[in-house]
Amino acid sequence: QASGGEDEIQQLQKALLDYLDENTETDASLVFSRKFYIAQWFRDTTMETEKAIKSQKDEDSSEGTHHAKDVETTGQIMHRAESRKKFLRSIVKTAPTQFSTLKMNSDTVDYEDACLIVRYLASMRPFAQSFDIYLTQ
Repeated sequence: QASGGEDEIQQLQKALLDYLDENTETDASLVFSRKFYIAQWFRDTTMETEKAIKSQKDEDSSEGTHHAKDVETTGQIMHRAESRKKFLRSIVKTAPTQFSTLKMNSDTVDYEDACLIVRYLASMRPFAQSFDIYLTQ
């Protein structure tokens, strides 16, 4: 189930980057936006991985009985992180003009769709997910 969610997020990321690439001729600032999103997603992947591994180590030191299971889970965390980073690196290595030929589907993303994708991806970030907690405090 997690891999399906990851694939969906990667498809949305790719669609958003494709939209930004298609519109860089009309708005040069989109080149910066494209690079910013790639860097932010790469950083998020690193931070999420470190946090997940730290929580695994905390569980391991407190329980101590599920060591083999934790190692396997840590391995899965690392594998997932590496696949996400590999995806982002492949986009960085791809020239922006070549990127549009690598679309996952033939549907083009318009401005409204791009806004929805940005909102959805932003809602997946830790701050957005904990916003209700901040409000209640």
